[in-house]
Amino acid sequence: MDLKTLRVLEPSEYAEAADGYRAVSDMADAAKDRIGRQITQAMRKANEGEAADAAQKQLKRLSENFHYTQIECGLVSGALNGFSSEIAAPRRRLLEALEDAAALQYPVSANGDVTYPAGGKNELTGGEIPGGTAVGNNGMLSPGNRSIYGPGDNGLYAPSTGTSGFDPHRGNPHAAKARDIADRIAHALREAGEVDERYSRALSKLKAAPGLKVDTKTWADAAADTKAVGAAAAGYLKDDIPFDKSPAARKEWWDHLTPEQRDEYLAVYPDVIGNLDGIPALVRDEANRENLQLLIGKLSEQDDEKSKGMVDGLKGIQDKLQERSVPPMYLLGVGDEGNGRAIVSYGNPDTAKNVSAYVPGLGTKLDGEFVGGTMKRAQDTALGAGEADPHSSTASIVWLGYDAPQVSLSDLVANTDVMYRDNAEAGAPTYNSFVAGISATNENADPHITAIGHSYGSLTVGLAAQEEGGIPGADDIILVGSPGTGAKTADELNIGRGHVFVGAADNDIVTKLPHQGEASGMGAGAAGGGSTGLVLGLGMGGPAGGLVGGTAGTVVGGVAGYMAQDQQTDPSQIWFGTDPANKDFGAKRFLVDDGPTVVQGGMGAHSQYFTPTKDQMSADNIAKIVAGKSDEISLEQSR
Repeated sequence: MDLKTLRVLEPSEYAEAADGYRAVSDMADAAKDRIGRQITQAMRKANEGEAADAAQKQLKRLSENFHYTQIECGLVSGALNGFSSEIAAPRRRLLEALEDAAALQYPVSANGDVTYPAGGKNELTGGEIPGGTAVGNNGMLSPGNRSIYGPGDNGLYAPSTGTSGFDPHRGNPHAAKARDIADRIAHALREAGEVDERYSRALSKLKAAPGLKVDTKTWADAAADTKAVGAAAAGYLKDDIPFDKSPAARKEWWDHLTPEQRDEYLAVYPDVIGNLDGIPALVRDEANRENLQLLIGKLSEQDDEKSKGMVDGLKGIQDKLQERSVPPMYLLGVGDEGNGRAIVSYGNPDTAKNVSAYVPGLGTKLDGEFVGGTMKRAQDTALGAGEADPHSSTASIVWLGYDAPQVSLSDLVANTDVMYRDNAEAGAPTYNSFVAGISATNENADPHITAIGHSYGSLTVGLAAQEEGGIPGADDIILVGSPGTGAKTADELNIGRGHVFVGAADNDIVTKLPHQGEASGMGAGAAGGGSTGLVLGLGMGGPAGGLVGGTAGTVVGGVAGYMAQDQQTDPSQIWFGTDPANKDFGAKRFLVDDGPTVVQGGMGAHSQYFTPTKDQMSADNIAKIVAGKSDEISLEQSR
């Protein structure tokens, strides 16, 4: 990037090239959608057999090719637009400096050196102070060491001794002006060179080999491409994202962007826009669908068990998105942080009159089980709310925006110390930000918002409710399978005790977790039961029998130890404070099925609250509360 190149460069030409690549990206996107939503579905309905299956595979491959083209051309467009925008400032400064030099009739060399004439009076000799050539500061020398060249004793051009020594040009009125112009030229060239290098490096990665086959390696490469362009465009795009503002302010920011600017953000930062609270649901869904494929490619290249589990979860979500869903499915967040992130809504939360945001608990992570289990609970709630009020619209969200403790039943009963507040404390403000975003983007004047916490997720919701101002916009809170909320009473949840609803199955051990005084009995019982079960199991079934017997014995022994110790302690107190189902807490307890005992069904009683086929009464009550019909629920006596 030299003076001549920067002077004749036209930023608008790069912007026009970016428009061309964006047009190709848009066409590829439209073609991908047409294949997925029209051609493939029509063929699936009309044709069966091997030929039809082969055609479907070819169409899927073609769709992936278009998808890859869309993403890569979008990145090229974003990089070119970024270069066009950022190169304009140093070019403008260069042209202004050259204009000033021309006005003063100072010649400027191809390197940016500025020659100035003699001027001023030398008090010692009475003659004019000689002219010289000013070389701009190259950014590596201190301001006091700028070089001003003039004729030395040997007749050649040599640098002056700087500000600390004799300057033969001191007093020449042209010297300072020339030096200022030279510095401005040098600064412009240095900045332009940095911009050019940054975007050239990013653009050089956006290449595909002939005969491209779009596979996991290709998507991993696309993920790296997105990261590279994002790093290059950070000053141009990312620095303007209002991360430190409220969700409402972020929505206002997004609303005031031009369509072209929105396209750039979606192309270059799908991971950021897709997870930014305050961005409309349709936009987040679009961004996350793009990022979903990139994450699958990135994680597929990693060989650890955690990454493999996340890939299973991500592919499961991707399969669900490609199917017809009732209600329609929206992907409001996805990521590979911690144990994985996923926010899925059944129904559009921006248009729905009723919106619920459910926080899952113990053992939940982004894996294959998340799709068939946790997501299904949110869908069941949406369907149930639709039946409870057919004249109103509902969006039911599952929010995995934090790391739930990865605890098994045997771990829990053997050592309750595996459960801490840390994860919930970290998740609570993030959950509040998300709900504030839902409140900001919902188009209804007064949407009915329900916060739902299941298992350890109820602690997260409880802590979120205890933050200043409570959960933004929430009208009701539902706590099911709760080990406590960290609150003594429902009044501390900042919503009014009449709007706090609790479901607690009698056989759900998590709702009866001992507080610290009872934990010793539970642990002792678990140790004794585990040892006995191991010995019996080894005798009857060998090593495999020992494993089964030891696990079962741990659970049964732990429960027995807890029951014995529980008789001697305050029944209202459980692990994280007052039992929400206890009368001392003051919430409304709704009717649920007792569920199987731990011996009969393990954690079955803890996981059935949302599932109509297992607990119709609980599922109906949750759905009615979400639909704003809490006056119709069936209540149960508090503990």
